Amino acid sequence: MDGASAVPISTTTGIISAIGGTPLVELERLVPGLLVYAKLERFNPGGSLKDRSALSMLSAAIDAGDLVPGISVVVESSSGNLAIGMAQICRYLGLRFICVVDARTTEQNLAILRAFGAEVEVVEFPDPDTGEYLPRRIQRVRELLDSVPNSFHPNQYGNRLNARAHVQTMREIAEALNGEIDHLFVPVSSCGTLVGCADYVAEHGLSVEITAVDAIGSMIFEGQTPGPRLLPGHGAAIRPALFREGAADRVVHVSDLDCVVGCRRLTEREAILAGASSGAIVSALTATQRDIAPGSTCVLLLPDGGDRYLDTIYSDEWVRRTFGEVSHLWKEGI
Repeated sequence: MDGASAVPISTTTGIISAIGGTPLVELERLVPGLLVYAKLERFNPGGSLKDRSALSMLSAAIDAGDLVPGISVVVESSSGNLAIGMAQICRYLGLRFICVVDARTTEQNLAILRAFGAEVEVVEFPDPDTGEYLPRRIQRVRELLDSVPNSFHPNQYGNRLNARAHVQTMREIAEALNGEIDHLFVPVSSCGTLVGCADYVAEHGLSVEITAVDAIGSMIFEGQTPGPRLLPGHGAAIRPALFREGAADRVVHVSDLDCVVGCRRLTEREAILAGASSGAIVSALTATQRDIAPGSTCVLLLPDGGDRYLDTIYSDEWVRRTFGEVSHLWKEGI
């Protein structure tokens, strides 16, 4: 589309203006001996840090004339949070949105997407070669791009504007703490958050050790064997195009059970109801705390809230059915 037809959008009015500027709160009880802060991304209007990525990618495309409200159709693949953030922004901007999800997407997330007017395409079966849903979701996106007129693919897995959005996330953290940060724990899926935070750290010469927290069975980093993951939105079945070697100083892999334990521990000790990848971040910190100097300042980037996990992580019945009786893991602080 002709760039001359672009209409710049305002990010200072309406619901879009609420994206970013999320709270950074001190966690006094989680890990004694360390100064721990949590960046609570659940307070973005769509409920997660993916709101930042969605706005960055869509607003730039509109400004460039690649997206025209009332004409263009946004087509994207997402396991949940990006989909919801994008659905809300598309509704506000008057853009038709087709979202490709898979059979693991919760009924609650599907209901939220439809409430925002998104058209939902559900991939029912995984890729036969890998056993993963992501390759089939990407394939379905390509099919839609070929068949839907005026369609546009933001491509969260390869769009540098996804990463650029999180330069601002890191800026907010650094400014709140006057740059005095020793350790940053970041979840990975599309790698946008990791790369954006690493870019800010490098550009400003901060002495921050960045720990990427990935899922066991994820194929983002070397040394993993592909495996099933019960909790969506954490890790990836293929290495995203945004991945950059060296963006993380350290990588910690955690299991689905680790996610549950981390979430429950965070609720028990800090009264924070957080999502699966947030639980992964907490478990990564507790697993590595012996390697961190006492008194160090640690920042945990917590991507979303726990209200979308009430039927899984916060359901005692689901936890017992899936993992057995494991409540002692968070109640005893193991």
